[in-house]
Amino acid sequence: MNIIVCIKQVPETTEVRINPETNTLIREGVKSIINPFDMYAIEESVRLKERFGGKITIVTMGPPQADAALREAISMGADEGVLVCDRAFAGSDTWATSYTLAGAIKKIGTFDLVICGKQASDGDTAQVGPGIATHLNIPQVTYVKKVEEATDKSMRVERMLEEGFEIIETPLPALLTVVKEINEPRIPSLKGLLRAKSSKITMWGQKELGLDPQKIGLCGSPTQVVKIFTPPQRVGGQILKGEIPEIAAQIVELVRSEVN
Repeated sequence: MNIIVCIKQVPETTEVRINPETNTLIREGVKSIINPFDMYAIEESVRLKERFGGKITIVTMGPPQADAALREAISMGADEGVLVCDRAFAGSDTWATSYTLAGAIKKIGTFDLVICGKQASDGDTAQVGPGIATHLNIPQVTYVKKVEEATDKSMRVERMLEEGFEIIETPLPALLTVVKEINEPRIPSLKGLLRAKSSKITMWGQKELGLDPQKIGLCGSPTQVVKIFTPPQRVGGQILKGEIPEIAAQIVELVRSEVN
């Protein structure tokens, strides 16, 4: 089974800061990690490879330092990494990002399965995975919590819902987005770390992918982030004291003052 896993390098959530002048994330000097949900996608791909054999290719779009995320994925059991890196891709929204990643997947060639984390911690849109499936014109199943069965032609999975789950069978090739309930990511072995350190990372830019320049980067993005801001700090609540009629009267007064 040939599996492609799309991952993203994101800022460590505990260290995110916002530039008050530009209203953008400050990424300089901030530690980056693999998006937490993508760790489950990597782990699931390794487990599928252990069951069915095959090859795992990790793909990420980002700056040159995203090379570290690919090597970490290789240390967990992936076979190779592809870094999609070009200034022409800067400013991509979820549509342009999914278009670019789909272009990289097409260049990789034959595959049976694409796996993504359900969403990225820095954007929380959950749009890139489904967008990739749309650009590739393949079936997709989102919020997968368990892979039940798989053959060379189809796969049956459990898809998480708010109040339970549903069982879906999809033909292959297909794309899955996975949730944290699907597994527990492994700790890389020493052998895996050594292999990752010596692995060659493939890098592709606009020239190698040959994408439509009107569909990539900022100019190819139909949506743009206008402003990023820190929510106002919550203040302490007011404690109402007294008998029930007295508290009710205080509540009415509070509502009346808010309306006025």
